[in-house]
Amino acid sequence: MTVTLKKTAVRAGGRYPALRSWLGVSAITASLFVFLTTELMPVGLLTPVSAGLGISVGVAGLMVTLYGVSAGLGVPFIVAGTRRVNRRVMLSVLLAILTLGNLVTAIAPNYPLVLATRLIMGFASGVFWAIGVSMAMRLVPGRHASRAAAVVMSGISVATVVGIPLGTALESLNGWRTTFLIWAGLGALVLVAVLALVPSLPSANAVSVREVFALPVGNLPLRLVLCTVVLFVLGHFGAYTFVRPYLEDGTSATPLFVTVVLMLYGAGGAAGNLLAGHVVSRNPRGWFIAGCAGLVASLLSLLTIGHWRAGAVISLIAWGVGFGVVQLCQLTMTQAAAPEAFEAAMSLNTMAYNTSIALGALFGGLLADHLGMASVVWFGVALTAAAALLTLGARRRISPAVPRDAPAAGEQTGSLQP
Repeated sequence: MTVTLKKTAVRAGGRYPALRSWLGVSAITASLFVFLTTELMPVGLLTPVSAGLGISVGVAGLMVTLYGVSAGLGVPFIVAGTRRVNRRVMLSVLLAILTLGNLVTAIAPNYPLVLATRLIMGFASGVFWAIGVSMAMRLVPGRHASRAAAVVMSGISVATVVGIPLGTALESLNGWRTTFLIWAGLGALVLVAVLALVPSLPSANAVSVREVFALPVGNLPLRLVLCTVVLFVLGHFGAYTFVRPYLEDGTSATPLFVTVVLMLYGAGGAAGNLLAGHVVSRNPRGWFIAGCAGLVASLLSLLTIGHWRAGAVISLIAWGVGFGVVQLCQLTMTQAAAPEAFEAAMSLNTMAYNTSIALGALFGGLLADHLGMASVVWFGVALTAAAALLTLGARRRISPAVPRDAPAAGEQTGSLQP
């Protein structure tokens, strides 16, 4: 897919003035920011949402679950079904759905309406991950395609460091409904920016559903990577979705403390991404294992010293660094497993990733409601360790190296990631 992406960029790039091209890339980056923060915003709002709607914290976690289910399972079908739709038009429709969904969430009188709205929004989010970064790469000349993708990817760091903690802080001042209302306004502003700055982009290189699901049948490395993705995402998001109630139970954390800790976690994730960007191409599986080990260590640290606020801060920073490393490594492993069919491989990656977010939040909610918050963290330890062990066992069967001419996956993909 590396070759395909570069050809697409060469074919499409250079048609637009340089300034407009990069302004369009900036608008797509802003789109990633609002999609990602909308997906994960409930992580920082579970306690007030559950109190406001009269439901348990575990049930409130279904806001993440249903969003992830639709974002994952709908991707290959919707993308294939809209293969002839202009991508600028498609992104505009997706942002309109996101904006309206946040508005409905802000004024919804009951939880079933919130869940139904999140389900629809999830479909829009999944399609964005499938088309967003490739749109940015097509706006610029081929030699700048990787740079454009890296700019869009920076939206992930901005969302984790600023967006999600900001949403938590706004809730503490004005309530959770106001947070979603503000995000509806942000979505509307980004929609206007896309309409004004992103030029027409006819669909190119869309793949059929049949191609997507046929790819892993004869590709053992890709099958192993997808299994690894499922395990670590289940573990990570099973624990991370309930980090706020865990901190409130263990440290009597205030909303301000939770906001600060989430910002530090996001900063750790940005540092992990930066570290992985320099080393991932040399040995992605080795660094994936190292990142998983860091995740396991940080979760164990949270269990042992997390009842002290200083211990919780240290644990969350280390957690963020480990996740940042693991995230980029799994994308590079996906690219290495199917370099000539990367778009199809990433459709499967997106489906596995978002579905696992959903299941992780679901399983975490069941554990939180029936066995307590500590059980959610142990769930994260077990699944993340299993992902590391699977990758370690697979190293002898498949080559760990990324092709020399392949750029790091973080430079060319836009998978979820927080």
